[in-house]
Amino acid sequence: MQLTPLKHEERITTLDSLRGLALLGIFLVNMISFHSPYFYYDPFEWWKEPENFWHYRWIDIFVQASFYPLFAMMFGFGTAMQRENAMERGQSFVPAGIRRFSFLLVIGMIHAFLIWPGDILINYAVFGLFLLLFLRLSGKILIIIGSILLLLPNVFLSMLLVLASVVDPTSAVHWTDIASIENSIAAYGSGTFAEITQQRAADWLMGNEPATFWVQLITIFPHFLIGAGAQKLRVFTKGQARPKVAFTAFITFFVAGITLKALPYMIDSNLAYVYIQDSIGGPLLAVSYAALVIGISSMDKASRLLKPLAAAGRMSLTNYLLQSVIGTLIFYHYGMGLYGQIQLSTGVWIAIAIFAGQVIFSEFWLSKFKRGPMETLWRKFTYGSQREEKKMITKGG
Repeated sequence: MQLTPLKHEERITTLDSLRGLALLGIFLVNMISFHSPYFYYDPFEWWKEPENFWHYRWIDIFVQASFYPLFAMMFGFGTAMQRENAMERGQSFVPAGIRRFSFLLVIGMIHAFLIWPGDILINYAVFGLFLLLFLRLSGKILIIIGSILLLLPNVFLSMLLVLASVVDPTSAVHWTDIASIENSIAAYGSGTFAEITQQRAADWLMGNEPATFWVQLITIFPHFLIGAGAQKLRVFTKGQARPKVAFTAFITFFVAGITLKALPYMIDSNLAYVYIQDSIGGPLLAVSYAALVIGISSMDKASRLLKPLAAAGRMSLTNYLLQSVIGTLIFYHYGMGLYGQIQLSTGVWIAIAIFAGQVIFSEFWLSKFKRGPMETLWRKFTYGSQREEKKMITKGG
């Protein structure tokens, strides 16, 4: 293993590689809801055929709830980096940050109501604005607050759910909403664009009702804080300079994360263990993936394997939106109309093929332009004129 000196460009490549890896994981999970009413059924019952269940099991253990935390951490990391770039030039990042997240909010609303209701951009925009209030804190304090906000309420809720399932086993069983499943299949499978839009709105409201804000506050926002704190503490610099520490962290968090992620298969698939799996096991596994990429990035030859992921990660917003456009065009009635008609295993291969195409497209696009099309619009809206942008932005900011 040959260590290479850490440069600014290498740190950015590592960050983009993590974004690209997170994009792939998120897409594998999102694909399930592109082609089936995932919001409304019990997956342990829906995908019970051997081949489908095998694919659902490895997605559930290794992917589900482990890549959106990674993506959220990178979001917080990048925001803290941009703030530091602005401060080095004597600029205030708050006005630019407000414009940045306002643009993301608008794009998220278009995405959620006109393309796909499982949008995460609206949530990222709202919590991004909230994050601006915390960026003055030190990296250590940010990580402490984020860890406490993530672990304490989720551990407490997990204990309550486990206790409830012991006292009354029927209190934590899965449920399937047959009426909502039928509505989804009818709208997405054979409905008009207006009917599909109406169903999209209903699906988004179901997953984003006011009560869910508090759930998102302890499942999404903590990762923003942890990511921002990691940037301030130069985790990438230290991790790449000490690869043994990075690989040790990978093994430690991977074992802990996989153990918790496998609880529904080792004990019981009731909601108590599914909640532990997602809310605690998922973030632990996300940290292990981040440590693995940091460790690999310190190895001269092995780090080359990350470059395709980095290309996709540099265009993360463009590729995220493009995944939804392609996915819905394949499965919704105004496209190929395959909603509810494919096996889970087929969806996995479709996701992998599309992502491979995105890697190739990203490499080609970035050979011609500095950044992706949506990233270009985002920057122009955030920083205004080219003169202001040049003052405030450095490569990878």
